[in-house]
Amino acid sequence: MSQKILIIEDNENNRILFRDILSFHGYEVSVAHEGKEGVALAREQMPDLILMDIQMPGMDGLTACGMLRGDPATSGLKVIALTSFAMQGDKERFLEAGFNAYLPKQISTRELPTLVRQWLENERS
Repeated sequence: MSQKILIIEDNENNRILFRDILSFHGYEVSVAHEGKEGVALAREQMPDLILMDIQMPGMDGLTACGMLRGDPATSGLKVIALTSFAMQGDKERFLEAGFNAYLPKQISTRELPTLVRQWLENERS
């Protein structure tokens, strides 16, 4: 059975790119366009990994991650922050907010499958 990955990203090009790369590497991939939809899909599907954009219209990634962490059913899901924020202290801020790891955009399409595999294999990411 392939591992499930949920991509929560408002940028259509990024959603398509991430979905296509990860599907090619054998993952079962679902996508959500914004945080509220992503939280609902996470609760429904219980994915092995969530790649979540921080800046989205409606519910942002920080709020969505907080909702997942606050729900006993989803509190243990692995959630990776995807963001264009790359300022000093941002990584620490996202980790403190409950994300397991942080991946700044521009993402290397060659590195993404390797990083996903590492996150899935690690207990805490």
